[in-house]
Amino acid sequence: MNLAPLESLRGDYAGMASDWTVPQHTSDYSDENQAVWRLLVERQTALARLHGCAEFVQGLETLGISDSIPDFDAVNERLEKLTGWRVVGVPGLITDEVFYDHLAHRRFPVTVWIRSRAEIDYLVEPDLFHDFFGHVPLLSNPVFADYMQMYGQRALEAGSKIDLLARLYWYTVEFGLIRTPAGLKIYGAGILSSAAEVKHAMSGGGVERLPFEAATVMRRPYQIDKLQDTYFVLDDFRQLFEAAQTRVA
Repeated sequence: MNLAPLESLRGDYAGMASDWTVPQHTSDYSDENQAVWRLLVERQTALARLHGCAEFVQGLETLGISDSIPDFDAVNERLEKLTGWRVVGVPGLITDEVFYDHLAHRRFPVTVWIRSRAEIDYLVEPDLFHDFFGHVPLLSNPVFADYMQMYGQRALEAGSKIDLLARLYWYTVEFGLIRTPAGLKIYGAGILSSAAEVKHAMSGGGVERLPFEAATVMRRPYQIDKLQDTYFVLDDFRQLFEAAQTRVA
């Protein structure tokens, strides 16, 4: 990712460490910040219970994600014991190389600021809600947690082929579906953190829902500024682990 000049991005980049991390100051969140979190988490939790995969819903419960903005340190006490992962605060968007390095070391970067009420349904840059609610619950699942670390390692090695692996991330971690005994379910963070995307992914017209195959995924470009028109459907999370080992040609 080629970031815009830092001064044009939301978030305070001035005090970040060399690995682009910043502390989370939970006392800085206002009553309005908490109200926005509560509105989002109540809405998306209800949708996740209907349409999210069991592993995601279990992660919400295991990590105690509730109606107040989570304290990263408290979450890490639980998450590290489960899969060895930690959440680290970042000011906002970070470079690909830094992001992949964090993943390779079982650290997931989460933006510390949260959107305004006017941005409830659409946000240009990922915020705390997208990063945390969408991504962190599945890091409590051992298979998915291992995939995320392996993805980070492979991305660091990819060099000029990184665009192919970026497609794999997009169509799995962000916008993935999985077939389960209970029917088609969602595991992608970009879907689970968006009410409109949930409805579109599950019942939208003119949408492709294709069987997951890593080589096919890596050849499929994606769009970042609209609801998706293609989703890939897993049969089992272990396919992700295998996909991360696919040779990037």
